Amino acid sequence: MNAALKSTWGPIALAAIAALVACWYLPASMELFALINATVFVSMAILALSLALVWGYGGILCFGQAAFFGLGGYTYAVAAINLGDTTGAVPLAILVPAGFAALLGYFLFYGRISDVYLGVITLTVTLILFKFINSTAGDMWTIGQAPLGGFNGIPMTPPLNFPGDMSAMLMPDQIFVLAVLGLLLCYVIAKLILASHFGRVVVAVKENELRAELLGYDVRLYKLVIFIIGGAMAGLAGMFFANCVFVSPTMFSLGYSGQIIIWVIVGGLGTLVGPVIGCILLQMLTNWAGTLEGIDPNLVLGAILVAAVLLLPKGLLPTITGLLRRGDR
Repeated sequence: MNAALKSTWGPIALAAIAALVACWYLPASMELFALINATVFVSMAILALSLALVWGYGGILCFGQAAFFGLGGYTYAVAAINLGDTTGAVPLAILVPAGFAALLGYFLFYGRISDVYLGVITLTVTLILFKFINSTAGDMWTIGQAPLGGFNGIPMTPPLNFPGDMSAMLMPDQIFVLAVLGLLLCYVIAKLILASHFGRVVVAVKENELRAELLGYDVRLYKLVIFIIGGAMAGLAGMFFANCVFVSPTMFSLGYSGQIIIWVIVGGLGTLVGPVIGCILLQMLTNWAGTLEGIDPNLVLGAILVAAVLLLPKGLLPTITGLLRRGDR
């Protein structure tokens, strides 16, 4: 076992303990509305983690995570309505965004598109999907028995059921536990990837793409694979989100695309836990700001981003860990 893999088990154990405590304590202590909100926060945290991996370690500034997120939600809703059983809808909600990421990433990376141009293209694709889904109102826009619903979305999305038993639907507390375990699984996968040879090459490509290519690595393939993994994680986030809030075109919106970037910057680019913490804190703050009269939550979010960039350029988690290490000396 290499040193990188050995050092990975400690953070994974801590994350597992935190997840178990959340699964044991929160469903028993929170009211139903708060628990559903908490499930939304966890689904958003998975989304933040997907960009933390793709951008923070792969060096791919992607504005398209909202597209994979929306595709995950819509795929789950359409498949669940048509199949009547969510057992097959869950893997489809992961595979379809991953497949779309593979197709989009192939043209981007094998076309040698990078930096700001990649960000512009992924943002454009997201907005195209947003416009397209918004225009799907009417009876002609149905997939099987599932109407896409235009700007109204798909309000009758079936909740998760026990595998193979469509009559046994999961309760909100059970969906919350599954979402937390999903977040933990994504974190473990990301940590193991980064500790592997593949992960070290991905980071090397981010640090110096030309040097990695001169060493014989196909940087296009490494970037494509990490991009697909990020798309699959975003699809999983969309599936959990669809179980709390009905799917609608806002899942593809510019607002979500921007918020994911803010979560990662505020939490700490180049870390996995930082964006998760940043996402949950900012979601809580945004919800609180929404209860205040005369205050636009988006303005609060923008002000926080400006303050974070000016005061905490490394992000929340790297700043805190840096201060703790300085105090130990």
